[in-house]
Amino acid sequence: MAKGAKGPKGKKITLAVAKNCIKITFDGKKRLDLSKMGITAFPKCILRLTDVDELDLSRNLIKKIPDAISKFQNLRWLDLHSNYIDKLPDTIGQMTSLLYLNVSNNRLTTNGLPVELNQLKNVRTVNLGLNHLDSVPTTLGALKELHEVGLHDNLLSNIPNSISKLPKLKKLNTKRNPFPKAEPSDVFVDSIRRLDNLYLVEEKDLCGTCLRKCQQARDKLNKIKSMATATPRKAIFSTLVSPNSMAKESQEDWR
Repeated sequence: MAKGAKGPKGKKITLAVAKNCIKITFDGKKRLDLSKMGITAFPKCILRLTDVDELDLSRNLIKKIPDAISKFQNLRWLDLHSNYIDKLPDTIGQMTSLLYLNVSNNRLTTNGLPVELNQLKNVRTVNLGLNHLDSVPTTLGALKELHEVGLHDNLLSNIPNSISKLPKLKKLNTKRNPFPKAEPSDVFVDSIRRLDNLYLVEEKDLCGTCLRKCQQARDKLNKIKSMATATPRKAIFSTLVSPNSMAKESQEDWR
């Protein structure tokens, strides 16, 4: 870009436009959807709509998230993926109602992630994939409610034990990182085997029909596993009258 030239001019978001982008989710929450609108700067007017429960600013051209993002105290869902963000504000730690945070496909480095992330005690999903992280922020190890963590497509060389040992972790995506060995992902897989016989949702949240289907599927899988590990029976050739004297008992040797 030539010196003095201005960057691309994004769509101007007014308060009226923003209000028209508020939707009601299936569970009755208010969602402000400003995704894919060519926005180049965080629209300050939406700070007058801080009563929303979900905010989607994904797939835009935003480079900076202001400190004032913390005014969204009711926010439980924040999607900022596919922008040009290289740093998150320290104040994001004040958004303690967050359950879901997606900042994948940006320009974040490890230094661009504030320590204050460790204050998001209720967050269950954090996606940091497709960034420029060269190490996993230790703050993630303090988030004991985490169920899913995305660290794929970064510059990571290892995954600390504090992440793989998170008590409620069910999914950790570390694909396409320059690990020197396969050990980091292997360690995690081993530690997560404790979940093999658990449902991803609690039984009380399933209807009777769904629960029966899950149990039947599990029983069928266990049956297949037991059959596969059973000792094979020796073949009995009932119609064989006079076998070759050089033949052996093993069917494979007959061949």
